[in-house]
Amino acid sequence: MIFKIFALLLIGFLIYIVFFKKNRENLMDKKDDKNEEVDTMIECASCQTYISKQDAILGSGKYFCSKECLN
Repeated sequence: MIFKIFALLLIGFLIYIVFFKKNRENLMDKKDDKNEEVDTMIECASCQTYISKQDAILGSGKYFCSKECLN
Protein backbone atom coordinates (compact mmCIF):
# COMPACT_ATOMS: atom_id res chain seq x y z
CA MET A 1 0.00 0.00 0.00
CA ILE A 2 2.77 2.44 0.90
CA PHE A 3 4.59 1.51 -2.30
CA LYS A 4 1.52 2.43 -4.38
CA ILE A 5 1.20 5.83 -2.70
CA PHE A 6 4.91 6.49 -3.17
CA ALA A 7 4.69 5.45 -6.84
CA LEU A 8 1.69 7.77 -7.45
CA LEU A 9 3.51 10.69 -5.81
CA LEU A 10 6.59 10.00 -7.91
CA ILE A 11 4.55 9.85 -11.12
CA GLY A 12 2.75 13.08 -10.19
CA PHE A 13 6.06 14.80 -9.51
CA LEU A 14 7.50 13.64 -12.84
CA ILE A 15 4.40 14.89 -14.68
CA TYR A 16 4.79 18.26 -12.95
CA ILE A 17 8.45 18.54 -13.99
CA VAL A 18 7.83 17.51 -17.60
CA PHE A 19 4.79 19.69 -18.31
CA PHE A 20 4.83 22.65 -15.94
CA LYS A 21 8.39 23.45 -14.96
CA LYS A 22 9.68 23.85 -18.53
CA ASN A 23 6.74 26.09 -19.38
CA ARG A 24 7.44 28.29 -16.36
CA GLU A 25 11.16 28.53 -17.22
CA ASN A 26 10.30 29.56 -20.79
CA LEU A 27 7.96 32.26 -19.51
CA MET A 28 10.66 33.59 -17.17
CA ASP A 29 13.21 33.70 -20.02
CA LYS A 30 10.81 35.65 -22.23
CA LYS A 31 10.05 38.05 -19.39
CA ASP A 32 13.77 38.71 -18.80
CA ASP A 33 14.35 39.40 -22.51
CA LYS A 34 11.63 42.06 -22.57
CA ASN A 35 12.99 43.91 -19.51
CA GLU A 36 16.58 43.94 -20.67
CA GLU A 37 17.87 47.38 -21.59
CA VAL A 38 21.39 47.78 -22.84
CA ASP A 39 22.98 51.17 -22.33
CA THR A 40 26.28 51.84 -24.07
CA MET A 41 28.88 53.82 -22.16
CA ILE A 42 31.14 56.09 -24.19
CA GLU A 43 34.11 58.30 -23.34
CA CYS A 44 33.95 62.08 -23.48
CA ALA A 45 36.38 63.38 -26.12
CA SER A 46 37.46 66.25 -23.86
CA CYS A 47 37.66 65.06 -20.23
CA GLN A 48 37.74 61.26 -20.82
CA THR A 49 34.88 60.50 -18.40
CA TYR A 50 32.42 57.76 -19.31
CA ILE A 51 28.79 58.67 -19.83
CA SER A 52 25.69 57.03 -21.22
CA LYS A 53 25.37 57.32 -24.98
CA GLN A 54 21.80 58.54 -24.47
CA ASP A 55 23.00 61.44 -22.30
CA ALA A 56 25.97 62.40 -24.46
CA ILE A 57 26.15 65.45 -26.71
CA LEU A 58 27.31 64.83 -30.26
CA GLY A 59 29.47 67.50 -31.80
CA SER A 60 32.00 67.38 -34.66
CA GLY A 61 31.58 63.62 -34.89
CA LYS A 62 32.63 63.12 -31.24
CA TYR A 63 30.70 62.57 -28.03
CA PHE A 64 30.92 65.01 -25.11
CA CYS A 65 29.57 64.81 -21.56
CA SER A 66 28.48 68.46 -21.25
CA LYS A 67 28.28 71.77 -23.08
CA GLU A 68 31.46 72.92 -21.29
CA CYS A 69 33.43 70.03 -22.78
CA LEU A 70 31.89 70.70 -26.20
CA ASN A 71 33.27 74.26 -26.26
